Amino acid sequence: WVACCTAHPMPSGGSGLGRRGAAPARYGMGPRGGLAAFILLPPAELTARFVPAEAVAVERAPFRHGVLRGLLASPAFAAALGDELLGLGYRERRNDLLTVHQSEELGARPEPHVSALRRALSGTLRAWLEAVTHIELEPSIDISCAKYESTDVLLCHDDELEGRRIAFILYLVPPWEKSDGGTLDLFSTDEHFQPQQIVKSLMPSWNTLVFFEVSPVSFHQVSEILSEEKCRMSVSGWFHGPPIERPARYIEAPLPRSPHIPYDHEILYKWVNVVYLDMDSQAQIQEEFEERSEILLKDFLKKEKFQLLCEALENKDIHWSSRGPPNKRLYETAEEDSLPDILKDFLQFLRSEALFLLLSNFTGLKLHFLAPSDEDAGEGRAADSAGHSSSKSEEEKTDQRADSSTSQSDQPDNISEAQDSSSTPMCAGELRRWTNGHYTLVHDNQATEFALDLLFYCGCEDWDPAYGGFTSYIAKGEDEELLTVNPEDNCLALVYRDKETMKFVKYINHRSLARLKKHPSRRAFWDFSFVYYE
Repeated sequence: WVACCTAHPMPSGGSGLGRRGAAPARYGMGPRGGLAAFILLPPAELTARFVPAEAVAVERAPFRHGVLRGLLASPAFAAALGDELLGLGYRERRNDLLTVHQSEELGARPEPHVSALRRALSGTLRAWLEAVTHIELEPSIDISCAKYESTDVLLCHDDELEGRRIAFILYLVPPWEKSDGGTLDLFSTDEHFQPQQIVKSLMPSWNTLVFFEVSPVSFHQVSEILSEEKCRMSVSGWFHGPPIERPARYIEAPLPRSPHIPYDHEILYKWVNVVYLDMDSQAQIQEEFEERSEILLKDFLKKEKFQLLCEALENKDIHWSSRGPPNKRLYETAEEDSLPDILKDFLQFLRSEALFLLLSNFTGLKLHFLAPSDEDAGEGRAADSAGHSSSKSEEEKTDQRADSSTSQSDQPDNISEAQDSSSTPMCAGELRRWTNGHYTLVHDNQATEFALDLLFYCGCEDWDPAYGGFTSYIAKGEDEELLTVNPEDNCLALVYRDKETMKFVKYINHRSLARLKKHPSRRAFWDFSFVYYE
């Protein structure tokens, strides 16, 4: 839709349009004409001369989309546009959904080729899209530039925001192959309008524009960039129009909760490092936890027990199921009936009455009826793993009351607001397997309530946080991390979160496969993920 430059004659036998999809060897090659040399064609001529009708037919599956190849008629214009875009300032964006370098909004940028592109998008192309999609579009557009480099990714989402009707992406990439990653993946959806699986992947190519209708089912992603050298640069944004009616949000069933299983304190001596069964150690842990609302207990299990767990997790008879939907999560969870006995026993331990009481002593939370109440805590009393209590000196009592008062004043709400004081402590959990491509996302209907998260890791030898796979805690509506829990062997992580705290597991990138050089069988790590409620 930007016609060829008439001010510069083409070589003999050449076409003024150039070969569609051909990328220059580098940005900036070829003659540079002034913008006055470019003319815009009306939609009818655009369709007839630049893009044959059969090449731009709007496909309906899995949702309405189309591909325009060779969009910019002049290679010189495309190269100059690429140079201008590379000269912009970019900021790294990194959160649960994406890792990418993004420019500021291009709506007011003065660069001549960027300005010309913006005018053509909001004018000629907008009119053409209206004719093709029968959607009335506003003249103003959102537009920015994104650079995806090695390990960058944009995970499954639908682009829905009030007024967005058509999304577009113009690729300005070097010669691209499937092995480079970075495909635009389109998802099918189920009867609840939730994404299911990738049914179409569009590979980026130079001077190609992809557009699609934004709707409740327009789930898509940019797959991870696998190339270490290439940059996937694109100009993207949205055309706006009248909002459409959206279906009610689907609320999925949460993991089932259950009260503790009756097991006495003997089960603790079977599994837990004796250091953590000492009452003085528990008091020290509780003091640190009440100050920070989180703690990491290293070498938590007896070494021989931990080794048996790791060996059992490699068992080929375990049935692993993929857990989605991909706009919320993607990882594997074990079917408990298929687990070896040692893993079943450990899950019983995590649900045991004795552990509920031990966690109460670690955290000061009332996860067992023998755990001290708020009044008891003020008197410096704590229950041991057998249900007995120990007293502290008067000086320690005074210090603890002061610390407890400070800790409680820092909390925005009282625990009793989330759970009735007479409610039975409960837990919910699962055994998960994590490998390249797995993640969880913060989502709108994610449960937010007072709770204690427990994470116990296995198979994390030589794990680098740069691989992802860490659990990140953020304040609701914010990107800044409050806390990060990295996978570490035989470590028990405890984190207390309130109603305003969300969590996610960062996408695990392809560099995690480097561990195979040192650990040929270690393609994954595992965690036992449990949540305890007062």
